[in-house]
Amino acid sequence: MNKTSNKTNRAGTALLVVLIIVMAITILSLGFLSRSNVELACGENTILRTQVDYLAESGLEHAKGLILNPQDVISEYWTGAEALQLVMGSNDYYDVNVAKLGECNYQITCEAYRMKAGERIASSALTGELRLDPSIALWTGAAWVSEPQITVNGDVYVNGTLQGEGYINGDAFASSSITALYVEGRKNENVTQAPVAWPGLDISHFSSTYYYGSTGYPVQVIGPDTYSNCTFGSASSQPPEVFYCGGDIELAGGVTINGMLVVQQHLIISDANSANPNIITAGKNFPALLVNGEMLLRSGAALQLNGLAQIANRINLENGAENVDADIVGGLYIANGALDGFGTSSVSNSINITAAPAMASIQIWPTAGNPVRWTPCAGAFFRSIERN
Repeated sequence: MNKTSNKTNRAGTALLVVLIIVMAITILSLGFLSRSNVELACGENTILRTQVDYLAESGLEHAKGLILNPQDVISEYWTGAEALQLVMGSNDYYDVNVAKLGECNYQITCEAYRMKAGERIASSALTGELRLDPSIALWTGAAWVSEPQITVNGDVYVNGTLQGEGYINGDAFASSSITALYVEGRKNENVTQAPVAWPGLDISHFSSTYYYGSTGYPVQVIGPDTYSNCTFGSASSQPPEVFYCGGDIELAGGVTINGMLVVQQHLIISDANSANPNIITAGKNFPALLVNGEMLLRSGAALQLNGLAQIANRINLENGAENVDADIVGGLYIANGALDGFGTSSVSNSINITAAPAMASIQIWPTAGNPVRWTPCAGAFFRSIERN
């Protein structure tokens, strides 16, 4: 009887030990499974975070590309958009907001996120400051002596020596030496090639018919004469209007031109004042001014030009001219000369040239259906990128 009881006790003890071991193994297995699930979830979260981080960076690059190519947007520059996608049909989106800090500086904010069941399950936001550089505000095809009455807000290229006491708030590039006193940025001497290409506008493309896409439009012919207190064109015209003069033309104050002015010979600005300036404003993607001769500034001349101006010869200040006020926002490109006659001029004269790539960038059609694009900007970089 005792022997049977001992055997039963030993069997019960063995069963209990087996149950304990099975329970321990089960608990350990559940722990390993739980830990594996946590590690797997962490890995998935890391992958997700990396993906939305890269998507946010892609959004910054998207904005950079469109800012460098304003011809591709309807507005002056791209201001951003919401719910953009790199892969159509995916659950990943990004929102971009662009704010202009200056003509060559933009603040770009991008938030990337993944949607699931109508909710954002992950997001990443970056803010970067984009600098367009170099951005040529003034190009001269000859040596230039910059005078104190002239201020350039942007970069300058001179085909020759650059001298003088004008203010250049940017970098200076010259094919020869640079001794100009007031250059805020870098002095790049003896450059073998200009930072950007020449615009290459040809007056023959705008003398009778010009193209917008594959469609030809007649230019608006205006006679060689003196004009004052009148308006040409509409700011809302699409495509932009082109006004052609086959000889000399004089703008004597109060003349507003909405579109492109093409002058076969010389353009004269005279007898205006700062309260009644001549204003030329380019249409989207078109130049503002194309002159096949030179521009002459007389006493009292006042000019506000918004867009790209290409001049074949020099800009000349008439001897003894006073109270000249010219403000060019966009870009001024002079093929065979520079800005002359300011050395002995009155201190009352003021010429300001400001780089504005969004205004100066163009897309034209020399022939039907064959677009040509140009921009005064050679590149761009992010001065800073911060994670929000």
